[in-house]
This record gives sequence, C-alpha cells and structure tokens, in this order.
Amino acid sequence: MKETSVTRLRARQKALSRREFLARGSKLSRCDDCLLSVRLCVCGQRPESVTGVTVCLIYYQGEVFKPSNTGRLIADVLEDNHAFQWTRTEPDKDMLALLSDPAYAPLIVFPYEYVEVERQLRDDRSLAEYIDGRTPLLIFLDGTWREARKMFRSPWLESLPVIAVEPEALSEYRLRVAVRDHQLGTAEVAIPLLERLNHPEAARRLQAYFDVFRENYLAGRSNKFPANEKSDSAPSSEN
Repeated sequence: MKETSVTRLRARQKALSRREFLARGSKLSRCDDCLLSVRLCVCGQRPESVTGVTVCLIYYQGEVFKPSNTGRLIADVLEDNHAFQWTRTEPDKDMLALLSDPAYAPLIVFPYEYVEVERQLRDDRSLAEYIDGRTPLLIFLDGTWREARKMFRSPWLESLPVIAVEPEALSEYRLRVAVRDHQLGTAEVAIPLLERLNHPEAARRLQAYFDVFRENYLAGRSNKFPANEKSDSAPSSEN
C-alpha cells in the first residue's frame, strides 16, 4: 500500500467513526487501498509520483470512503499532497497553515460562474503573475456538487483566487450521475489544469491512471470484468 495524505485521512476518520461507512456493494471484497473489488484492483497501475505542483483535497463528511471518489488518484500522482476533513466551524490548523504558506500559490478549483470577476484567473498572464515563482497549490473541494458549494462558502477560502475548467465535451466521468451539464469528476478537472500549469507529464500520468480506474470501476458496477480478467464469481455493484 502506498501511503498518501488521503489514506492517512481515511484511517483517522475510520478510527474516529462510531459506525462503519457502507458504500453500495459493501459486501464486495474490496482492496483496502484503491477501494475497488480485489479482482479489479488498480494499485498495480499506479504511476510514479511527480513534483512541481501541490494538491490540497478538502473532503466533505464521508467522501473519503467512497469508492467512486477520484480525488485520491491525484494524491497518488502528485508527490506533494495534502488531505483534510472539512468542518464548518473548526478548520484544520494544518490546513490553514498550508493555505497561508508563502511558498505556495493557492488556487481554489471552482466554476467561474459562481465567483466574482476579481477572483477569477481566466487568462494565462494573470495566472503567471499570481503564481510568481511559487509552487501552485490546487485546492479541490471534494464531495457532491451541493456539498462543494457549501464548502466554498467557508470564510477561510473567500479571499483566495479561483481557477476553473470549461469543458468543450461531455464528461467521461460516469461513476455517478452528474447534477449539472458538463460536470466533471475531480481527477478529470485536475488533468487540464495540470496542463495549463505547464506540468504535461503529471497530466499524462493522471489521465492514464484515471482511464484504468474508470474502466475497472464501471466493470464492477455492471458486474463485468475487463477482457483480461476472469472471475469465478461476479462482484456486486459498486458505488
């Protein structure tokens, strides 16, 4: 098992929880690391991590346990990764320290349509001027769309600039039902942002990793295995 900030957060939340989180298909034998069926485990496909850009994943309650969550794929790919549990009234002190660290240029990933113009970094020139030699820190609010909007209103995030992706095609993220047209999964959003931040190798590795994850996840949901997989018993549906 490769330890990341996400696996550490999951372990802490599990230790604090009074009852076990049960995803749909909870009777399925799952890999403790990638959370997929042990027969569809993607851990062997995990790429070598890269440096140069940092990720901060802020999770809504219970999100870190969901097999469909793709934020953890970003943590697998980016060596400098941080994950925190969101609370409305008591933000994590380590998270606040990270967001205020002068070595980083924090960027909240959120749709521009919900943000005042002054906070939007739409063009590359304004983005470069803001980063100004610091390490980009991509901040993802990981949960459902409604939960992400709730987290976005946190007072400790309200002064930070926003970066977004405006997809031209429908999302390939079919792991859950999207609430909004063109809604993307967390990893899918990260891929073009890594490209924009001039980290094409990180984007390439995350894309390849996400493709394998998506294929195996959906195979589990439809009770099918990839062509190179054989099973003596079909798994329950995953989610």
